[in-house]
Amino acid sequence: MSDLRERNESAWLLRPDGSAIEPQLIQDMRRFADDDEVDVAIVGCGAGGSTLLQRVARAGWKAVAFEAGPFWDPEADWVSDEAGSHHLYWNEPRQIGGADPVPLGSNNSGRGVGGSMIHYAGYVPRFHPSDFRTRTQDGVGADWPMAYEDLRPYYEDIEQELPVAGEHWPWGDPHDYPHRPHPVSGNGEVFQRGALALGIPARVGPVAIANGRFGHRPHCIYRGFCLQGCKVNAKASPLITHLPDALAHGAEVRAESMVTSVEIDQRTGRATGVHYLRNGVARFQRARMVAIAGYSIETPRLLLNSTSARFPDGLCNDHDLVGRYLMVQGAPQTAGRFEAEIRMWKAPPPEVSTEQFYETDPGKPYKRGFSVQTVSPLPITWAEHVSAGGRWGRRMRDYMTDYPHWACFGALCEFLPQAGNRVTLADEKDRYGLPVAHFAYSQCENDRMLLDAAQHVMEDILRAAGAEEVITIQRFAHLVGGARMGADETQGVVDADCRAFAVPNLLITDGSVLPTQGSANPALTIMSVAARAADRLIRSKN
Repeated sequence: MSDLRERNESAWLLRPDGSAIEPQLIQDMRRFADDDEVDVAIVGCGAGGSTLLQRVARAGWKAVAFEAGPFWDPEADWVSDEAGSHHLYWNEPRQIGGADPVPLGSNNSGRGVGGSMIHYAGYVPRFHPSDFRTRTQDGVGADWPMAYEDLRPYYEDIEQELPVAGEHWPWGDPHDYPHRPHPVSGNGEVFQRGALALGIPARVGPVAIANGRFGHRPHCIYRGFCLQGCKVNAKASPLITHLPDALAHGAEVRAESMVTSVEIDQRTGRATGVHYLRNGVARFQRARMVAIAGYSIETPRLLLNSTSARFPDGLCNDHDLVGRYLMVQGAPQTAGRFEAEIRMWKAPPPEVSTEQFYETDPGKPYKRGFSVQTVSPLPITWAEHVSAGGRWGRRMRDYMTDYPHWACFGALCEFLPQAGNRVTLADEKDRYGLPVAHFAYSQCENDRMLLDAAQHVMEDILRAAGAEEVITIQRFAHLVGGARMGADETQGVVDADCRAFAVPNLLITDGSVLPTQGSANPALTIMSVAARAADRLIRSKN
């Protein structure tokens, strides 16, 4: 138990009822002055930023993480209501464009301490070894400057720290999980029944939800509101898995603080701190190092807004790579109607999955692949699914009344990185007076073929399970890229250790550094990449 608690101390630093971080931790949190030169100023307090903060705090570093949103109190701030949860999302203005514009909001942006992992689905599969060498193996995408084997020990660490529950995973690098899988819901049973009939292997998990009480965190009550924030704190997020421990080791989380630019010493070319706004007042925090973890829209935007004589086109943008190769996953969603009640909301949204179609199949006309998992849209999201096909009025109300009879699956298709899919700065300004991000996205033919293939597989599974009717809509999820890692400065913004090529004491530790995205939800990989970067940084001591 001592080793378990040492690795997961945050679980014991919550209130005894598990409802929130112990108030004394926040009250007694170390607070640095702007004139203090902290060892590292971290921009963003989500998956990557929180993991880095906890690691360096444990190493004794003076560290502060800046977060534009609030420091959440789950008991007071979160509700079991879709419409009442929009304050969890990053709803600042952004522009979208390209041939296939991607809507931005609730499924790919987060606001507040914990970031997007506050309202992620809790699904945490690993990337496959092939994801790190798609250019060499499949002739598409890009090779990472690291191998899967470099990340494996960090995958294992984070899976223990969340912790993760699931069955033995046979795909990619086969492995087990710390906790046994959760009971299967009606939605999961439909998936298993249809997959079995078609000879498609399926597994339960992996979810970042302990199977039972864990420390002061209560067990899952299967309320189905993972995408709105887990009010009981059974689902893992940095707010309860890494930040309490970071605070206990002397870190500061400076919420309601919008970082506007990174300052560079024009003589040495090194970062000296961050400019930020708090309570409408412009301030500057001195720092020996800066790490950016604002995710795939805000990280490129911050770099592009950080201009100077040395970097007239944006920080680290000597080779016009900042903002480029930004990716989403195609996420078509297919629902099937059954005579019996399914009640798909009574479980974690993703619960049963298959990665049988993840790798490139030489017999198919497309490269790479997709995964399929259960999803469980709540009533408002279900209404969007129904209305997307033109069902309005009385017909729409009939579908809404029929909600308990529907099961729903979602695919994650590996869209390929393309240089033209990018973030640039728009002419429009936000409430801080900063140019907003413009995100242009266009699909390639390979992307479209993957969407079509995934739709057919999901519809086949539902029909094999006995669905009377199926409805598919097109969606997108999971932003990655925009400041990708590469072998050198002509191929990426940062190296394999997440250090910027152009600024030696600047790191980027979020999903923007991923060169490819696989067909897996990215949270676990983002945290593992950040943990590895922290380990390498601490060992180098500079």
